[in-house]
Amino acid sequence: MDYGPWSMDKKMRLSLENIGRRFNRDWIFRGIDYAFVSGEIYAVLGPNGSGKSTLLQVLNGSLSPSAGKISYFFEDSPVEIDAVYKYLSLAAPYLELIEEFTLDEMIDFHFKFKSYAPGINKDEVIDLLAMPGAKNKLIKYFSSGMKQRLKLALAFCADTPMLMLDEPTSNLDTQGVDWYLNLVQKFAKNRLTIICSNQEHEYSFCDQRLNITDYKLKA
Repeated sequence: MDYGPWSMDKKMRLSLENIGRRFNRDWIFRGIDYAFVSGEIYAVLGPNGSGKSTLLQVLNGSLSPSAGKISYFFEDSPVEIDAVYKYLSLAAPYLELIEEFTLDEMIDFHFKFKSYAPGINKDEVIDLLAMPGAKNKLIKYFSSGMKQRLKLALAFCADTPMLMLDEPTSNLDTQGVDWYLNLVQKFAKNRLTIICSNQEHEYSFCDQRLNITDYKLKA
């Protein structure tokens, strides 16, 4: 599989057939038939606790569906489920950073597993974060907003054809929200981008929208 430089400009497709997920006997959602394709930004919508994060975990391969089939294609070639992580970047409130690392070390560690996006290097990431003087600061001393900025920057700046974001502006102030929207404009183009949210400012630019509540009545 040709996964390498400038992969974020290559085509990715996810195909969902009758996808459902349940915990014990309770269905969270059921009967989702949908296709996600590169070049589109998708919003997965619904109130808190509706199953948005669960669906995202099914989409990124960290949870198996309880029903249905999900297929992945990179440049029209099938991708096995255990290799999907190579093709995506993820930022979510429940993802942990390594608190004992400095910012400099965290960036180096992350990009041992991912390639930098075109035109990006470590210095560019640090500049993008707009955290002057934080290069050698331990992550554990970062504010919640600084940690969220770092998670987003690492995801956006990786050269992957898929980008998945869960509640991307959690812990960000108004300036941080503007910063996030700038990242979307700069780094989401041509990728398959999926944003889970119930905050309109996080997804107002999304033309494609999937509301998880539409799949509750089928449960």
